[in-house]
Amino acid sequence: MTKKSIKTIAILLMVTLVSNSCMRNPVTGKRELSLVSESQEQKMGDNYNPQVLAQFGVYEDEKMQKFIDEKGQQMAKISHRPHLKYQFKVVDSHVVNAFAVPGGYVYFTRGIMAHFNNEAEFAGVLGHEIGHITARHSAKQQTKQMAAQVLVIGGMIASSKFREYGNTAMQGLGLLFLKFSRDNESQSDKLGVEYSTSIGYDSHNMANFFSTIGRLSKASGQSVPDFMSTHPNPDNRFTKVHEMSDNIQKNVNKDNLKVGRDSYLRMIEGMVYGEDPRQGFVENWMFYHPELKFQFPVPTDWKYQNSPASFQMAPESGKAMMQLTAGSGTSLDQVKTDMLTKYKLKEISSKKININGLNGLEYIAEQVPAAAEQGQQQQQQEQAPVRILTTLVEYNGLIYNLMGVAAITDFSGQEGYFRNVMSNFRTLTDPDKLSRQPERIKIQTVKKAGTLQQVLGQFNQSSDRHNELAILNGMELTQPLTSGTLIKTVGK
Repeated sequence: MTKKSIKTIAILLMVTLVSNSCMRNPVTGKRELSLVSESQEQKMGDNYNPQVLAQFGVYEDEKMQKFIDEKGQQMAKISHRPHLKYQFKVVDSHVVNAFAVPGGYVYFTRGIMAHFNNEAEFAGVLGHEIGHITARHSAKQQTKQMAAQVLVIGGMIASSKFREYGNTAMQGLGLLFLKFSRDNESQSDKLGVEYSTSIGYDSHNMANFFSTIGRLSKASGQSVPDFMSTHPNPDNRFTKVHEMSDNIQKNVNKDNLKVGRDSYLRMIEGMVYGEDPRQGFVENWMFYHPELKFQFPVPTDWKYQNSPASFQMAPESGKAMMQLTAGSGTSLDQVKTDMLTKYKLKEISSKKININGLNGLEYIAEQVPAAAEQGQQQQQQEQAPVRILTTLVEYNGLIYNLMGVAAITDFSGQEGYFRNVMSNFRTLTDPDKLSRQPERIKIQTVKKAGTLQQVLGQFNQSSDRHNELAILNGMELTQPLTSGTLIKTVGK
């Protein structure tokens, strides 16, 4: 096959894709290329949903789950895709976030619910997330990636000169997709204004919440330049959403638009704030799990992330990773066999062990990158083969899986860390750790007028947390408060 014929095939392929895969966008009404059908979107969401719920867990608060579902279903009915079967959940994570997946699945973390200060702020973000679904942003993103890959790969086949710059071209496409994502976010902001106004809320409050997001970003040191962020700068969004709200409210009676501050604050009274120690916590480089009653060390200065599904940790160098998961199993040997099969591992050694009075099994395995399938051109694999040290432990009816992973070339340097963690897995007996309780949101009524800072002092809130609490309340510390105003405080 000649280079000319390859180029012709690539062009014909793109023409076919464009001519046979155009769909009308529900929001804009314009026909656009789409390689993902609505049924495929639904399947994607159906597959993602159990993974999301397993990763985060559902926050157990009946009134809050009822609130998000009622408002979500109300908004879904007036959206551009009311026929989808929408599902709305508050998930059990302290991270401030809300996200949507195709097919009508929308999730809010308890962390973001804690930082809203009225129903209107919530409604604006709810409309934003529904907007991602109605505008088919996930489907469009996948279509752009698939089409771009055809163009880039076709060019690399046809041109030896292009092959030299193939990696650079792919990086450029990555930045292009970041821009597309920012455009999607801006469109969803507009839909958030439209949808929240349609169900009777003042969308100006959505803009106010972006101010909270901006303050949180600065406080955490996670702010990034506009051009490398998938989300528009919160300060820019603040201005634009206020402008969009002014425009849409020209045609509505502003006196009828709701804010719902006191009702929202009363609803979140008592919700868990911050990390929940009952799901496990790290203190002095030791991980404790009060409910499951075990502990093990975390290597000093390693980064870690805890979730209901797993605990992960890794050194700054990125040369190793450890993970703890738990699940039921018929036996240690069966769990080992299942893991070897699932991850396509080659067993090197295995032995039964005793870990601080608990039955265990240790095995070492390797995962070598698979060779190219028969009939395909062999390509050099850049990923190094990995070696895995795993300890399985039987404890309280569960089998815990402690896995340490490193490239074979780095394994010997990391093995000591792996073994120290695994050999010190033990029963948690410390009464102080076992009785740890989470902090919760407490709604207080201002009795004596003063600034927010003065009022926080009246409720015995630690001065070193005043800035944090100012952000939580969506206020400045200097803001004057009148008697009878509701504010958030934090306590156990």
